[in-house]
Amino acid sequence: MRNVDVPTEDPPRHKSKWSLDLTDDEEPAAAPAGEPEKNSTFRFAAIGALLIVVLFAGYGLGRLNNGTSASATTTPAAATSTGSTVVNENMPHTHGATGAGVAATSAVVGGLSLSSDGLTLRPATTTFEAGKQQRLSFTIDATGGTPVTSYAIVHDKPLHLIVARRDLTGFQHLHPVMADDGTWSIDLTLAQPGVYRMIADFTALVGGRQVATTLGTDLTVAGNYVPQALPAVSDQATVAGLTVTYAGAPDTTAVQPLLMTVTGGTVEPYLGAYGHLVVLRQGDVAYLHVHPEQQLVDGKVKFWVTAPSPGSYRMFFDFQVAGQVHTAEWTLQVS
Repeated sequence: MRNVDVPTEDPPRHKSKWSLDLTDDEEPAAAPAGEPEKNSTFRFAAIGALLIVVLFAGYGLGRLNNGTSASATTTPAAATSTGSTVVNENMPHTHGATGAGVAATSAVVGGLSLSSDGLTLRPATTTFEAGKQQRLSFTIDATGGTPVTSYAIVHDKPLHLIVARRDLTGFQHLHPVMADDGTWSIDLTLAQPGVYRMIADFTALVGGRQVATTLGTDLTVAGNYVPQALPAVSDQATVAGLTVTYAGAPDTTAVQPLLMTVTGGTVEPYLGAYGHLVVLRQGDVAYLHVHPEQQLVDGKVKFWVTAPSPGSYRMFFDFQVAGQVHTAEWTLQVS
């Protein structure tokens, strides 16, 4: 509808050939007998042409949006009998602040905050004694303080817990058990004094949606803390009589392959994959959890990794041989 100022006298009406007069109270002049109604014909033709232009414009905009706009990739999930969901894990992916998804072109780290995405990590205690087994309990609280009780199953577990001292020693990859009230618990031993980081990696089911995130907080062990320097950079590690090497050089500009070779045993699937790679950054314990391709590549475990920034990192490769889980560790320098 057009806004029209009403004049004191009715001037002669002059219409552009592109205007469409849709006024309901004006009757069109009758065409002379035997002469086609040219004005009506032209009017219908103009309307038809305009509709075609609109349709094609909408189609073009749709293609433009599909080709250029950022879109969130949703991983299909299937419900289990317990009400949890199992996330499709057929693609290599990285957990950070973004959680599960296809291999990203830039790394987004996680575990730096105890609250994110409307969820808060709330431990029952953060003080431990060196070398003594204690119960670690915590909840993941939604907005309003109510503990979350439904989680998606990602690589066979609803929650992965990483614990490491802030000098990147004492690494542990654990899987607590959740009670019906949403309280997670596990027995934890922190061997040496110092400040440790606990990082909870999970996909919560909140309000009918999946929220994949990682939350972290510090645990304190009183005593004489002597920080350790990172071991020298090397591409080889030895654990339980097995030699583990890696080939590849992660950088900050693109996703790069990392190939892990285990000599002295045959790598077996563990937690839904042929291995799990956790990368921690020196200084703030920023966290990446990377899963590999579904199949071995010439007997090697292949990951795709992007470093979030230049600096020093510690890499932890969890793998299974003959039913036993081992962890190989390396220091990585990214320039």
